[in-house]
Amino acid sequence: MKKLRTAVVGVGYVGRFHAQKHRAIDGIELVAVCDRDLQRSRSVATEVGTHAVQDARELLGLVDAVTIAATTAEHFALARLFLEHGVHVLVEKPLTRTSAEAALLTQLAAEHGLKLQVGHVERFNPALRAARETMTAVRFIECHRLAPFKGRGADVNVVLDVMIHDLDLILMLMGSKPVGVSAVGIPVLTDDVDIANARIEFGNGAIANVTASRVSTTPQQRFRVFQSNQYLSIDFASGELRRVTKRAELREGNSPLREEAWMLDKGDNLLAETRAFIDAIVNDKPCAVSGADALASLELAEMIGADIARRHR
Repeated sequence: MKKLRTAVVGVGYVGRFHAQKHRAIDGIELVAVCDRDLQRSRSVATEVGTHAVQDARELLGLVDAVTIAATTAEHFALARLFLEHGVHVLVEKPLTRTSAEAALLTQLAAEHGLKLQVGHVERFNPALRAARETMTAVRFIECHRLAPFKGRGADVNVVLDVMIHDLDLILMLMGSKPVGVSAVGIPVLTDDVDIANARIEFGNGAIANVTASRVSTTPQQRFRVFQSNQYLSIDFASGELRRVTKRAELREGNSPLREEAWMLDKGDNLLAETRAFIDAIVNDKPCAVSGADALASLELAEMIGADIARRHR
């Protein structure tokens, strides 16, 4: 079988890891890596044993699929370029800066019969996958995603840079559309919002409370899910999964709650994500995280951003 020809566009800190995953997968040929910084492109190309290019247009006609890991501001133009030339696309999160841009890309992929997958990598986290089958009637979600300031992703606010991970998971688990948002956020180190909190109400009555920061001194990636008779806590950083359930029989002197905790192998989420993208192309399957999924997350992020802006006014 002919190998799928691929490339990675944007090989900074994150893109370099994407290039490594492409090289590690059998059945694909990493044709080239691309970056506007030619020296960086050449450095990563040497590391993974492929060619270096500086202009993404040089890849047209040479590749069947690309991963785009450039800055968010570049996502739309790059994804549009490849989709219009018949190339399948995996785009790092967030898909674009706006929902309008995301809608155009989603429509373009559908019109050309191409795969458009988005890099919401937490979908592939082993802890989430292990716990997901028990999340059948979620009523409340609380999550904290706190990180030190690194500069990467600072071309957008913290909602698009950090919180978007949890917004995607919340929408996946709730099974209902958001109907109301109350949010606050402030700039700390940049001119845009660097820390934010949002309370999201859903049509089915469920609630999510989300906090995201890129100015924390202590990293944290905790995701807590509550439903009738059960509470689940997932630590995305360590792989710890903790479940608290109501005991079937209550006895005097015993706690009414049963608690279980275990550690899961953190796995390689990025490799799993890339394999899923290739599998969707080769076997013509739906993408694990589609353009429509990313569009829904962006629409929710815009609701949050609009409420933060309203409060500032």
